[in-house]
Amino acid sequence: MNLLRKERSQRSLLRNSVPAARPQGFESLGASLSLGNTANFTFLASSGVGKDESSSRPGVRCGGREESLEISSRSSVRVSGTKKSVDGSDIGRFVAVLSVSKWTGGINKELQHRVLEKFNGLIRRHCDRLPLACVVQPGTGNWDCGGTNVKDNACSGMVAPDPHKRVLILMSDTGGGHRASAEAIKATFELEYGDEYIVNIVDLWKDHTPWPFNQVPRTYNFLVKHETLWKFTFHGTRPRLIHQTNFAATGIFIAREVAKGILKHKPDVIVSVHPLMQHIPLRILKTRGLLDRIPFTTVITDLNTCHPTWFHKLTTVCFCPSKEVAQRALKAGLKQSQIRVHGLPVRPSFSRPTRSKDELRRELGMEEDLSAVLLMGGGEGMGPVEETARALGDALKCPHSGKPLGQLIVICGRNKRLANRLKAVEWSIPVQIRGFETNMQEWMGACDCIITKAGPGTIAEAMIRGLPVIINDYIAGQEVGNVPYVVDNGVGKYCENPNEIALTVAEWFTTKRKELAQMAENAWKLARPDAVFRIVHDLADLAHQKGLLTQPQALAF
Repeated sequence: MNLLRKERSQRSLLRNSVPAARPQGFESLGASLSLGNTANFTFLASSGVGKDESSSRPGVRCGGREESLEISSRSSVRVSGTKKSVDGSDIGRFVAVLSVSKWTGGINKELQHRVLEKFNGLIRRHCDRLPLACVVQPGTGNWDCGGTNVKDNACSGMVAPDPHKRVLILMSDTGGGHRASAEAIKATFELEYGDEYIVNIVDLWKDHTPWPFNQVPRTYNFLVKHETLWKFTFHGTRPRLIHQTNFAATGIFIAREVAKGILKHKPDVIVSVHPLMQHIPLRILKTRGLLDRIPFTTVITDLNTCHPTWFHKLTTVCFCPSKEVAQRALKAGLKQSQIRVHGLPVRPSFSRPTRSKDELRRELGMEEDLSAVLLMGGGEGMGPVEETARALGDALKCPHSGKPLGQLIVICGRNKRLANRLKAVEWSIPVQIRGFETNMQEWMGACDCIITKAGPGTIAEAMIRGLPVIINDYIAGQEVGNVPYVVDNGVGKYCENPNEIALTVAEWFTTKRKELAQMAENAWKLARPDAVFRIVHDLADLAHQKGLLTQPQALAF
C-alpha cells in the first residue's frame, strides 16, 4: 500500500509540473535524462562567472535567455537548450547551476552521480562552450560533485578538467591485423605521452551489438575458410549502393547500442582500424551533432587492395599505408586534405635500432655462422607450415658433405599441435620450434629472410628489418594486392609449392646471395619504421585542437 501511495504521489507531481515557455530566436536541441526517482530541477546558465540569475521555476537560462525543462510522465527529464543564437553571435562561457528543489524517495549517492553525469551531457550538447564552473545545490547538506564537495548556494566551485585525453580505437577481431594495429597505436601513445592519454580498444560488433550482428568475427572466420563464399561476400559488397544500403538497414537494429558503446568512453578522438567501423559510427556522430566536436579518423591496415567500406567522406583524416591506397581513397571521393600517407602502424619496438645479427643469434640460441630463414604461420600457425618446414630441412642440407647450409626458425603461434609434431621430427639442420612470440623484432633481426602469408602487418615488419619475403599464401580479397606489392617492388617472391620455396631459400643462401642482398636493400627503402609515431602524433594534435570542446571528467555524458 505504501508503494502504491508513493507511486500515485510521484504521478501527481509529474502531472503538476508545467514547463516554461520556449523563447523565439534560438536554435533548440534536445536530450533526455532518465532517473530512478522523481525530482524537480532548476537549471540555469548565466553569461558571467558568479552572476546570480536564480529562478524559482523549472527552466534553463542560456546567455540570459530562458529555455524549457520538461518532466515527462515516464520519470524522465527532457531539457531543451541552446547552442548559439540565430544570428550566429557567441553566447560566451557559462556558469551552470543544477538546483534540486524537491526529491521524492530520498537522495542516494548512486542517483546523485547519475544526475551529475547526465547533467554534464546536457551542458555539453546544448552549450556552445563548456561551463567555467559547475555547482550542485541539493536542498540540504553537501553533494559530492565527482569528487569535489560543493556546499549549498556556492557559485564559485570550479570542477577541475580531466587531465587526460581519451582515444577510442574501434576494431573487430576479423583476422589478427586489425587488433595488432590497434595495439601498436595504443603502445605508442603510452610510449610517447605516458598517462596523458587514456586509450581504449573496443570491438563494437562483438561487445555492443545484439545477435546475430555480434557474430561478425565468427562469420568472418567461417567465410575465409571457404574461399568461394568469401570472394562472393568481398566482391559482392563492393558497390556503394550495396554496402551503404546494408549499413543503413543494419543501423536500424544496432545504432542505439553502438552509440552507448562509443559515448561511454567520452572520446576526444576516435580511430577506426576496421572497414566496418566507419559508416555506422559516423552516422551516429552526425545524428547527434558531434562530428565537429569529436574527430573521427581511419587507419587503413591493408597495403594495397582495399574494400570500399574503408573510405568515408565524413572522416576527419584517413591514414593510408601506401601511395596505392591513397589513390584509391581519392577515387572513392576523399579530398587530398583528408589523406595522409604515413605507412602501416606496427609495434613501436620495430622502430628501435637493432643489435647485430651475431649478438641476437647468441642471445636467442641460434648458430652464429649460419644463414637463417624464419617460417611463420601467423598467430594461429595456419597455412602449409609443416610441409614447408620439412622441405626446408631437406633443401638446406648439403648433398655432398651433409653439412647444413642454413638454419630454420619456425613460429607456430598458438597452434600447439603443430609445434608438437615438428618437435618430434629428427632434423638434419639446426631448427628451433617456437610458439607464440612477443619479441618478433628480435627474431626477424636475427634472420636473413622470411616465409609467410600475405598479412600486411608481417610484411611491413619484415621490410623494416630488411628481410626479403617469400609469400606462400594469401586471403582472397583484401590480401590479393599484397602479393604484387611485394613482388613488383623487388622485396620478395610469391610461391605456394613447399619444395620450390625450399629451393629458392637454398639458392639465396648459396649461389644467389647478391639477389638476397638486393631484395634486403629494396625492403629497407620501402620500409616506414616511424609510421605509427607519425600517426599517433597527428592523432594527438587532433585531440588537442578539439580540447575546448571536451567535457570535464567529473561530469560525464
